[in-house]
Order: sequence, then structure tokens, then C-alpha cells
Amino acid sequence: QVQLVESGGGLVQPGGSLRLSCTASGINISEYTMHWYRQGPEKQRELFANILSDGVTYYLDSVKGRFTLSRDNAKNTMYLQMNDLKPEDTAVYYCNTVWRARNLWGQGTQVTVSS
Repeated sequence: QVQLVESGGGLVQPGGSLRLSCTASGINISEYTMHWYRQGPEKQRELFANILSDGVTYYLDSVKGRFTLSRDNAKNTMYLQMNDLKPEDTAVYYCNTVWRARNLWGQGTQVTVSS
């Protein structure tokens, strides 16, 4: 079964940090471009970071310098280190890839930034 599973979300105070994980089964994430999306309350889902198969990463300006993508091929897991979190980062976070012309999504993990 091909699937993506996110974990690591939670409640954190402004300025805090969290690390999200996205673990894949059925595919080798090192062969795919992997994406992180998020959807805040009453907002559209937005793509904010991705990592190419060669390891190159891209970030939306709103998270650049605060969020860092990495990948552990041995664990078939992608990580999102989020530092200096802000209330506007509150969202459900999803990992995604395109597999056999299909969008493959995880179930999402909630991140809430609040004092």
C-alpha cells in the first residue's frame, strides 16, 4: 500500500519550534519531489516547501529562514524543522507527492501556535 503519514504536530507558543515528519511506504521518497502544504483556518491549502530528488529545497518567502526541509533516505522519511513559529503558521500540515500521475496526500497533522 502506498501512503504518506505525517506526525509531530501540536500546540506551541510563538517563537517555539516543532519538527514534523512524513514517512512514506510503498514508494522511495528519494526518487520523488516531495512537498509540504498547509491549510490554515478559512484559508486555501498552500504549497510552502519542497525537496527535489537531488535534495535541492525550495521555500515560500513566508517560511524561508525559519523552516528547514531534510530527508532521511534510510528511514524513507522527510522532516520539516520549524523554528520561530508564529500564530499565522497555525494550520493543518500535509505532505504530498505525485505518484503515477496521482496526488498522494497524508492525513495531515495539526500545528497550533498560540500563547
